[in-house]
Amino acid sequence: MGIRENIIVFKEQLPSKVKVVAVSKTKSPEEILEAYHTGHRIFGENRVQELVQKAEILPPDIEWHMVGHLQTNKVKYIVPFVSLIHSVDSMKLLTTINKEAEKNGRIQDCLLQIHIAMEETKFGLSEQELKDILNSPQFAEQKNIRICGLMGMATFTDDEKVIRNEFKYLAKVFHQTKSHYFIQHNYFSVLSMGMSGDYSIAIEEGSTMIRIGTIIFGEREGPNRQS
Repeated sequence: MGIRENIIVFKEQLPSKVKVVAVSKTKSPEEILEAYHTGHRIFGENRVQELVQKAEILPPDIEWHMVGHLQTNKVKYIVPFVSLIHSVDSMKLLTTINKEAEKNGRIQDCLLQIHIAMEETKFGLSEQELKDILNSPQFAEQKNIRICGLMGMATFTDDEKVIRNEFKYLAKVFHQTKSHYFIQHNYFSVLSMGMSGDYSIAIEEGSTMIRIGTIIFGEREGPNRQS
């Protein structure tokens, strides 16, 4: 099957509450348009330069998500247009996003990335670091960001029990964070977890947004795994 058939068939089997981010890193504009012409509008990129280049030439109604690690010095390039930043993992990065969003006269939607995997190489906040940020006076001062939920990446393993436990933990942190900090805010509703290899477990554990690359676009070259 091609990209068009892949995305149509895949989305048909999902619960209606689950949003799909089609992770299009390394894929050409032509390949992205194949998915776009099925009516799909949410696409995710890992690298700022690639995201900016694609956003300039692809249809303006695409909802772009930044799903890869984001450096503070790259924030200014994407804040003018990006819909959701999944990978916020420090107060410093939040402050930078807020500053650039203010310059652009907009409120930037973000997810806080939680470290749930056994791999030390993965980015993300610990549960304590998350609380420290949300309790800080500095966070309260950020008026141009909106925290819409949490994101996490499970360990790259074939052990489904490990993956399920990590997603279960992230869901617990999500619900605790919602009840303690965002109970009055309906926009805190996104639990972004699950990729091509583990999305079904993520959905069973409460994911509302999955990041899917390989199932839609086919296998990628290289070791990178974000989708």
